[in-house]
Amino acid sequence: MTEDDSFPPNASPPRPIDRLLAVMARLRDPEGGCPWDLEQNFATIAPYTIEEAYEVADAIEQNDMAALRDELGDLLLQVVFHARMAEEAGHFAFDDVAEAISDKMVSRHPHVFGDHDADTPDDVKVTWEAQKEAERRSKAGDNGETLSALDGVTAALPALLRAEKLQKRAARVRFDWPEVGQVFDKLDEEVGEIRSEIAAGGDPDRLEDEVGDLLFVAVNLARHLKVDPESALRRTNAKFERRFRAMEADLAGRGEKAEDQSLEALEELWQAAKRAESAS
Repeated sequence: MTEDDSFPPNASPPRPIDRLLAVMARLRDPEGGCPWDLEQNFATIAPYTIEEAYEVADAIEQNDMAALRDELGDLLLQVVFHARMAEEAGHFAFDDVAEAISDKMVSRHPHVFGDHDADTPDDVKVTWEAQKEAERRSKAGDNGETLSALDGVTAALPALLRAEKLQKRAARVRFDWPEVGQVFDKLDEEVGEIRSEIAAGGDPDRLEDEVGDLLFVAVNLARHLKVDPESALRRTNAKFERRFRAMEADLAGRGEKAEDQSLEALEELWQAAKRAESAS
């Protein structure tokens, strides 16, 4: 497709967002559109939306601005795709999405668009959370529901991130350990319960439950230490990958493969990779 495919040849050059909206409309056109795009719905596109958000985060972590530009475009396409499907079904259109988020930003920044004072980032955070709380109370009242401190923590979040958000919400009503030492005690307790379950035969459902408890407490520990658990685990994943690939490269240089080595030999290579990384 060229630019001329979406707009009349004598028209003024469209804004990039208008061109993107026109491209998506063409892709979803029952007459001559793309068979794959026409087959999609909200549920089938949702996994791609999540994936693109993670790819944006990865580009930021790699400090790759060219990749970030491209990944933000891919993420924007997801918004446009969902908005187009919603427009076709008569629910809302892209402009409604843009207007709604603009209204929300104005509402949640009274220190910028109103007469509220907020001189520090912490002041802004307090204002932001107060606005969100008011919105949740209004929504709960409209639906005839009882407001919960946990309202608004979507179940679709990755489990690690959702655990952190649930704990932060609970902490607002003082359901939290006041000292980090108590979190360590709970961590030891959960490890002991896993050991006991293994000794009792290791029922799969019980083990899953106990391991989940351990991970939940580990997130709590990170929160008390003011460490982002998602970032911490991403860093550890990257570290593991670097060292494992270095180990494989060492073996490949000898014409060998990891699967042919003993655990002891692999551990020696692993420690060598760690030392090399520390020395660099």
